[in-house]
Amino acid sequence: MGDEGVQRMEFMLALRQRGISDKAVLRAMDEVPREHFVEPRFADSAYADRAMPIECGQTISQPYVVAYMTEQLSVKPHHRVLEIGTGSGYQAAVLSRLAREVVTLERYRTLANGARSRLKTLGYSNVEVLLGDGLGGEPIRAPYDRIIVTAAAENIPPALVEQLAEGGIMVLPLGPHEGPQDLVKLTRTKDGIQRETLIPVRFVPLLPGQAREL
Repeated sequence: MGDEGVQRMEFMLALRQRGISDKAVLRAMDEVPREHFVEPRFADSAYADRAMPIECGQTISQPYVVAYMTEQLSVKPHHRVLEIGTGSGYQAAVLSRLAREVVTLERYRTLANGARSRLKTLGYSNVEVLLGDGLGGEPIRAPYDRIIVTAAAENIPPALVEQLAEGGIMVLPLGPHEGPQDLVKLTRTKDGIQRETLIPVRFVPLLPGQAREL
């Protein structure tokens, strides 16, 4: 077995050891080639459990956080998922193995174009990458069964709550951009929104609007 095969085995073992137990999520994490979603200079360490820089000052989240957020979403095969913050497209690729359809919004044109090309090349045909303002979501395709936000919001974005179907789940990092943040799970019920605080995290900020450059 080559170095990459060993890294993949250690990668999957580490996820299990840290408590990821959903078989479908583990299978999705195993199927998606993370080395295609990091910058070439980091390809040899693509499976290390840490966040890595990508273009436009953004990051690809550490594998454990991707797996944990995905597991908390409880995605089913018939679900439509909205992702805010495409980045390199890695989280969307993982979600595509679990959901019927993934709509992912990115504010940086460079990242959106790169992710779109990468996902198409790898055959993830049920992902649509859109350029736009993540805080506004994508109301034309709402409601969504699941929403995942991969940048930290200081407050819960009301437009995203409105686009969540009844019984739907949203997972997002919440907290000040330069301070402590927590991963929060929101479930929309007929009576309102149930909120659960999960784990401390550190994400890049969720910013309004579409980026003027990049």
